[in-house]
Amino acid sequence: MVKQLAPGSLDRLIRPKSIAVFGGKEAGRVVEQSRKMGYKGDIWPVHPTKDEVHGYKCYRSVANLPAAPDAAFVGVNRSLTIEIMRQLSERGAGGAICYASGFSEAVKELPDGDELQAKLVEAAGDMAVVGPNCYGFINMLDGALLWPDQHGMVRTERGVAVLTQSSNIACNISMQMRGLPLAYLMTAGNQAQTGLSALAVAALEDPRVTAVGLHIEGFDDLETLELLGRRARELKKPVVALKMGKSEAAQKATVSHTASLAGNDTVSGAVLERLGIGRVKSLPELLETLKLLHVVGTLESNAISSMSCSGGEASLIADSAVGRNVDFRDLKPEQYRPLRDTLGAMVTISNPLDYHTFVWGNGEKQTHAFSTMMQGGYALNLVILDFPRADRCDPVDWMTTVNAVIAAHKATGANAGIVASMGENLPEDVATTLVENGVVPFMGIDEALAAAETAAAIAVAWAKPSQEPLLKVALVDGDSITLTEADAKGELAAAGMPVPKGWIAETPEDAARGAEMIGFPVALKGLGVAHKTEAGAVKLNLATCEAVQQAAEAMKGVASGFLVEKMVGKPVAEIIIGAMRDPVAGPVLTVGAGGILVELLEDAALLTLPTAPENIRSAIAGLKISKLLGGYRGQPKGDIDALVAAVASAADYVVSNASNIEELDINPIMVLPEGQGVVAADALIRRRRKAS
Repeated sequence: MVKQLAPGSLDRLIRPKSIAVFGGKEAGRVVEQSRKMGYKGDIWPVHPTKDEVHGYKCYRSVANLPAAPDAAFVGVNRSLTIEIMRQLSERGAGGAICYASGFSEAVKELPDGDELQAKLVEAAGDMAVVGPNCYGFINMLDGALLWPDQHGMVRTERGVAVLTQSSNIACNISMQMRGLPLAYLMTAGNQAQTGLSALAVAALEDPRVTAVGLHIEGFDDLETLELLGRRARELKKPVVALKMGKSEAAQKATVSHTASLAGNDTVSGAVLERLGIGRVKSLPELLETLKLLHVVGTLESNAISSMSCSGGEASLIADSAVGRNVDFRDLKPEQYRPLRDTLGAMVTISNPLDYHTFVWGNGEKQTHAFSTMMQGGYALNLVILDFPRADRCDPVDWMTTVNAVIAAHKATGANAGIVASMGENLPEDVATTLVENGVVPFMGIDEALAAAETAAAIAVAWAKPSQEPLLKVALVDGDSITLTEADAKGELAAAGMPVPKGWIAETPEDAARGAEMIGFPVALKGLGVAHKTEAGAVKLNLATCEAVQQAAEAMKGVASGFLVEKMVGKPVAEIIIGAMRDPVAGPVLTVGAGGILVELLEDAALLTLPTAPENIRSAIAGLKISKLLGGYRGQPKGDIDALVAAVASAADYVVSNASNIEELDINPIMVLPEGQGVVAADALIRRRRKAS
């Protein structure tokens, strides 16, 4: 990855007072689009033969321009692009869009693609260049469009910024009819020099931007992404991301269980969560979440209310909430009587609330009912309302409901939204009116709940202390080696990990002698075997010297030696602690259900490093197996404090050995009853051996 340009150097490019365009048809469209949107700055077309483009005087070269342009759109072939970029940089231009393709994205078809991309970055020098292989950006705050195509956006005085690598997805987003004011729409293409994160920071710093949305195919520069998360928290401007790659093969085959628990998508989610960046699963969710964040910002809790004139709609939203971190908590006692008086005796007062049709079309009663609901201390109050077709029906009664929601919102100051169960049933003009009046127009029940969940999660992340920067340590050169279990446990014990008393033996006879010294019962394990259980290299609860020697004789064919250990008492639960290296995030730690349950339950949490005990405790509490640790159905509680300490010692070990550790697998950690501690029953470490 090329070192990314600092976000502060992008101000001239994205908020230009002068624009130069190079090329034919595409460059002409840039001129046309900026003029159409009322851009007030200078526009300087550059063309070898034309005298004017859409009424603007043409110049013959960079040298002939009246001054160094703040922004340039370079829409010529890939070879000519390089020289123009060099001339712009030497002239002192603020930045440029590289529209041409045929660079690193096309190396299969064009073998010189990587070389040409490197020349592009070299030619740009300290000048910002976005792309190659991208459309550029749209700035609807200033009417500056370095954009060679149609779009569906309108001028706005404040709004959200949306950024993507994909120009086509950007085009699609520009056509949204959801009432979402788009301030910036930016594409990054190959991210050769300037990535999404830097562009996002530059957009976030604009006081007219309220929130930022990212469509991410692959993380660009981790340090700049961390800066984005930090500035979002400082400016109280939330960032939400749609990170692609969930279906990617997570990691190459490894010698432990850890990789199956820490795939690429899981790591991405952990990085975003650490940075306080919300995550959604689809483009509609991204846009609806941005709409909520634009109108009301983050939510102080996950408590929401819902009202509808249909039991079917109440059931829809209740069912959609299952599995989401949203809470339809009960109404306050003082809300029941006013709602009963307004809605009548036949309405069941609950949340979600089906208010029937008794007050339909009655603006005064609806306003009173909605106001009463909004006084319940909910973070967000929703009213489900699907409009009829305007070409065949009369929407007057629906507008009565819209006006009642707006009036209730203004009277109470509570956050409010109108939700169409189907997106097409909320007209764009109504959505725009709602936004202008501080009410969120949601298109889709699932999308509305996703937005509420994400907005609350960002607030929770912001409320926590800021974490240290992610661990960024490269692996040393050298061969990979896998430590024996005994050596691995020795290193972990030195770092504070509790391990059982053990004895290393070379022969079955020596194993028997060691068992007698340790005290029965014992466990016998074959050394030099990765998956011991599958290879028959583990025997438990051996109670005599004869049993130990006999078991060791049976393992001689697969084991290079033997480890005899004191048997651990019956655990409350078995846990796995693992570590691996992610190509972007570096070393990461997993903790989850261990033993034979690893693949069966796939119950694990991922911790980016470095981490703190409170993060470890929270991760453990979120596991399914935490029910066992908490004393399930009268069983003893596990020693969670000791487990947190063990995970912390593993994290410290990985951080201290970050330059050579490739993989760590402690499985299982035997969690004993409260007050009795934990014991690492098995351990594997794979690391680099420094080249001699």
